[in-house]
Amino acid sequence: MDPTTDIAAGTEAAADPRAALEALRAEIAKAVVGQDPAVTGLVVALLCRGHVLLEGVPGVAKTLLVRALASALELDTKRVQFTPDLMPSDVTGSLVYDTRTAEFSFQPGPVFTNLLLADEINRTPPKTQSSLLEAMEERQVTVDGTPRPLPEPFLVAATQNPVEYEGTYPLPEAQLDRFLLKLTVPLPSRQDEIDVLTRHASGFNPRDLRAAGIRPVAGPADLEAARVAVAGTTVSPEITAYVVDICRATRESPSLTMGVSPRGATALLSTARAWAWLTGRDYVIPDDVKALALPTLRHRVQLRPEAEMEGVTADSVIDAVLAHVPVPR
Repeated sequence: MDPTTDIAAGTEAAADPRAALEALRAEIAKAVVGQDPAVTGLVVALLCRGHVLLEGVPGVAKTLLVRALASALELDTKRVQFTPDLMPSDVTGSLVYDTRTAEFSFQPGPVFTNLLLADEINRTPPKTQSSLLEAMEERQVTVDGTPRPLPEPFLVAATQNPVEYEGTYPLPEAQLDRFLLKLTVPLPSRQDEIDVLTRHASGFNPRDLRAAGIRPVAGPADLEAARVAVAGTTVSPEITAYVVDICRATRESPSLTMGVSPRGATALLSTARAWAWLTGRDYVIPDDVKALALPTLRHRVQLRPEAEMEGVTADSVIDAVLAHVPVPR
């Protein structure tokens, strides 16, 4: 397919942004096998202008997933490997002295992109972790007192390893709360793993997505049109009250020292609206709230140490809350 055809396809898709975003799954599946929930979560985050924390053991295609999404959406992407010696300026950029002009000029860092992959974010000290806070919340970077806006759309997809904690710096609650979703990227099923190996045996190269057949099926115009449509999705007072009741119930759970904040309730309402729109409705139902409750809330609660020792997890607490909070009719 030549570039002219790609451009024409993207223009045509802009007339139906939902169809364009639905086409992402098929396109990304050319490179990533069996991770539909993670793909959907990334699309929901883009629709809500949020950020995503991807948690999974090494080798489950977290990096490939973000690169494939960027290629299918025709967005710029950059990757930063977070290490203990990484400095904030390595992420945001810095002022550099130009000997030709005898002046300082700003050299943008990798954060100036559409999709930033912050790989193993918990391996860098809090000072560098916090360099992303302004970018994630304000969508700008301030260097030497000058605010510099980031490109639109802008999404941080941060990854962390859930099983290896030596030499890591756990993200503080304040920064965890800045992530709209926490998505778990599981090990593939047996059949999915067979499919992965079959593709590699046939010559699939994860570093060459064009050769894998991934083409742009949507773009920034589709995302903007979709965001406008999501903003018009109807939320009844009963659904709003249902979201509030779920979040308030987490604050009363005996297994938690900290429940979901009002920011978390707002996030759950936003993600439920985006999911409702993606599934073809212009109104939110309780099932939409339930579908997004785990990825939206699991990182916004804090377990009591004794509950954690008994094998209680954030997901099990939220599941229990969903089972006990009355569902509006």
